[in-house]
Amino acid sequence: MSQDSGQEKTEQPTAKRLNEAREKGQIARSKELNSTAILLTGAGGMLVLGDQLISGLNNILINGLTLERKDMYDPSSIMRLLQLRGEDALFTLAPLLMALVLIAFLAPMALGGFALSTKALAFKWEKLDPIKGLGKLFAWRGLVELLKALAKFSMVTAVIVLYLNLNSEKIISLGMMDIDDALVVVGGLLFWAFLFLSSTLILVTLVDVPFQLWDHNKQLMMTRQEVKDEYKETDGHPEVKQHIRNLQHQMAERRMMQDVPKADVIVTNPTHYAVALRYDQESMGAPRVVAKGADLISFEIRKVARECNIPIAEAPALTRAIFYSTEISDEIPAGLYLAVAQVLAYVFQLRTGHRYDDGEAINMPDLPIPDDLLHD
Repeated sequence: MSQDSGQEKTEQPTAKRLNEAREKGQIARSKELNSTAILLTGAGGMLVLGDQLISGLNNILINGLTLERKDMYDPSSIMRLLQLRGEDALFTLAPLLMALVLIAFLAPMALGGFALSTKALAFKWEKLDPIKGLGKLFAWRGLVELLKALAKFSMVTAVIVLYLNLNSEKIISLGMMDIDDALVVVGGLLFWAFLFLSSTLILVTLVDVPFQLWDHNKQLMMTRQEVKDEYKETDGHPEVKQHIRNLQHQMAERRMMQDVPKADVIVTNPTHYAVALRYDQESMGAPRVVAKGADLISFEIRKVARECNIPIAEAPALTRAIFYSTEISDEIPAGLYLAVAQVLAYVFQLRTGHRYDDGEAINMPDLPIPDDLLHD
């Protein structure tokens, strides 16, 4: 249950929640997967490099125990020989150690990927709280860890007992072998014992990996209120978004009204709709809509047109056709070319002959409008 709201966490974690958890270093990890990968890599390395390792360590042992008389009484020679044998051991074990380091780095990334978080390294006083520590110890996750430990102990014990029983005769016969042969047999016994014991952890890993993924997802589950709050933080409150849309709409209207004086003619419905058209033969292929609006905006367009002495033509069918089929700055549809051409030609003719009375609407009801562009 959520401590804040009392709501049950039933919602899957959002991408934002997952990213925040990753930034804090809270990602899915399986210690069993890491341990198993390292142990199996060590067993595999011993299988591939076993002869090289044994030969190299054997030479180190021989050279380390073979001293000349003068070196035995010279402390500086002893330290020099010790350094040389250490370098030989490091060189011999380097391939296996490098493989183990590489797997130790890559294995944790198998589940949650690579995540470097400085927040996870930050000191937190609550981690020193003994009460919380005891709470975690007796929590159900502590019980799961206890069950895993018991399972590993049981399987390892069973494998050891079974392995010793199967190889008891070989172990007893070691006392009757030469030292070289005995060392070879002991090496083989230890290697296969190590391999079998490492392999038993695969069963625990196959159970632990799905559990860790499920537990990680469960810890990040969210209540419905948390999802709603995150949505508001991400996309903004509806009231703020509406206010922004209103401001954008107002700015667009102001820009549109600034373009009205550039129009050649205003066609109207006559009162409900108004569309401002402009046509320049040199720069336009067809007349363009520079402004349009309904009701109050239509009134403002007509008002600006009268102030700027722009002709107003009352053509209801044409106005509705342009209003519903064309956006601002778009050219009119090809089906309206003829009707708009008649309006523009008539307006230009009136202005050329000085027969246009500024502010007086021109009535042009009968214009050819295609049926597919008609609007009631």
